[in-house]
Amino acid sequence: MNDKPDQPDQYLVGVSLPDALRAQEFLTAATGLSVKGSLKLRDAVIVSKDDNGNTAVRETIDPQPGRTALSSAMWSGLLGLMFGGPVGWLVGGAVGAGIGAGAAKIIDLGVPDEWVQWFRESVQPSTTTVVLLLENLDVGALATELQRFPFARLVHTTLPEYSLRRLEAALGQSPATPVAEAPAEPAAAATEPADS
Repeated sequence: MNDKPDQPDQYLVGVSLPDALRAQEFLTAATGLSVKGSLKLRDAVIVSKDDNGNTAVRETIDPQPGRTALSSAMWSGLLGLMFGGPVGWLVGGAVGAGIGAGAAKIIDLGVPDEWVQWFRESVQPSTTTVVLLLENLDVGALATELQRFPFARLVHTTLPEYSLRRLEAALGQSPATPVAEAPAEPAAAATEPADS
């Protein structure tokens, strides 16, 4: 799954729930598993679609260009002020803002944008999907936790086939076909689409 031996395997798990409240409850449960050491939660994305087909996406860690630019401008401006006075502050702030905004667009620390878009298109109306980017996953612990959410549906995962079937069984879900064609393997994460 992972070409680089020094980096742990990362997996995506997308679970659809009937509403935002239950989605938040599931995300809280996943966070609890992370605290217990049953998994490492690298990122979570919540994708909601209303009755009219309008989607809303909330990412937990993906840096936004505006915020990153402001932070970079502030720090580089302060360094510029220390070494170049007021002119250094202006030049440092401008350079830092540009670098910060560019880095935020290039570096995707969480769920890759291709996957966010795929889930955005695949989520069903009047549902909310929680997408988790996981490492060091104890599939048994996640399956046990999923049993508390019998109304949930596993939408897609990059886990191996055996683990996928185990999660489907925990939800009482028979093997299903993907809602839409999954994106190619993103360069930002070591994930492989698996049939769900």
